[in-house]
Amino acid sequence: MSVTDNGLAFVFPGQGSQSVGMLQELAAEHAEVQETYAEASDVLGFDLWRLVVDGPAEELNLTENTQPAMLAAGVAVWRVWRKVSEVVPAWSAGHSLGEYTALVCADAIAYRDAVSLVRERARLMQAAVAPGVGAMAAILGLDDHVVVEVCSSVSTAEQVVTPANFNAPGQVVIAGHAAAVEKAIEAAKSHGAKRAVILPVSVPSHCPLMQEAAEKFHAILAGVKIESPAITVIHNVDVAPHPAPEVIASALEKQLYGSVRWADSVRFMYEQGVHRFVECGPGKVLAGLTKRIAPEARAEAVFSPDSLNKALELVK
Repeated sequence: MSVTDNGLAFVFPGQGSQSVGMLQELAAEHAEVQETYAEASDVLGFDLWRLVVDGPAEELNLTENTQPAMLAAGVAVWRVWRKVSEVVPAWSAGHSLGEYTALVCADAIAYRDAVSLVRERARLMQAAVAPGVGAMAAILGLDDHVVVEVCSSVSTAEQVVTPANFNAPGQVVIAGHAAAVEKAIEAAKSHGAKRAVILPVSVPSHCPLMQEAAEKFHAILAGVKIESPAITVIHNVDVAPHPAPEVIASALEKQLYGSVRWADSVRFMYEQGVHRFVECGPGKVLAGLTKRIAPEARAEAVFSPDSLNKALELVK
C-alpha cells in the first residue's frame, strides 16, 4: 500500500554528484542497490557497480559513464525507500540528468529504457562539441537578470554564452563557446560577482551548442515508450508538469539546449504546499540548494543508512 504525501517532493541530482564508492554503505544493508546496478550493467554490457566501487574516478567521470551511474544511484535509493516506507511523494523533479530518474521513479519511463537513453544522450552531448571549443562557469553573487545581461552583452553570432543552470539565488552556471565564457567571467567580475570560475567539465551543457545533439536525440526519444507519470514531475525547461507523453519527450529534447530552471522549480513546488524535500542519490547538493531557495523548507538527502533514517523521520 502507498500513501501519497502532498507536502513532500523527491528530487534527483545530476552529473557532478558522483564519486567513487558512492552508496556502498547503503548497498551493504539493502540488496536493491546492487540489483539496480546489475540491471544497468546488463543493458550497458559492462559492470557499472564495479566502476562505481573501484573507479578510477577519471573513468566514472566520463559523461557516458556518469549519466547511467547517476541514474542507477537515484533509482536504487528510490527502490530502497519503497521497501522501507509506504509514503510516496506527490511531487518530484530532477536536476538536468536527474529529470530522467524522476520520470523512471514516476513510472513514466521503464528503467532499462532510461539506461539506454541517458547513455545515448551522453554520447551525443560529448560528440556535439570538440574538446576545448566549449566551457561552463559558475557565477556567484549576482542576480539572475544581471547574469542574463552579461551573457547577452558578450555573445556574438559566432561566439555564444547563455545561462545554463539557475541553481539558487546568486548561483548561476553559464555555458557556451570557451572564448565567450571567458569574456562573461570578466564581465561578471566587473559587475561585482563574488566568484566567477571555469568548471572542470568536458561538455557545455544546456546551451545552444547542444542544438545538434538535441536534433539527433529527437529520433532516439521517438523510439522510447513514455507513459503519463504516476507522480507529478516538474520539468527543468518550463517549470511545469506534463501528463502527455509527447510533451514529456519534447521537454527532454529542449532540456539539452535550454536552461535548467532549478530555483524556479523548487519555488513552484514550495508554493504548492511542498515544504519537505528528499534528495535521492549521492551527495547533498540539491538539499543544500533547497535550503537557499526556500529557507522555510526542510530537506534531507538519502545516500546511506543514517541519512535514510533521517529522511524517514521527516515524513512521519
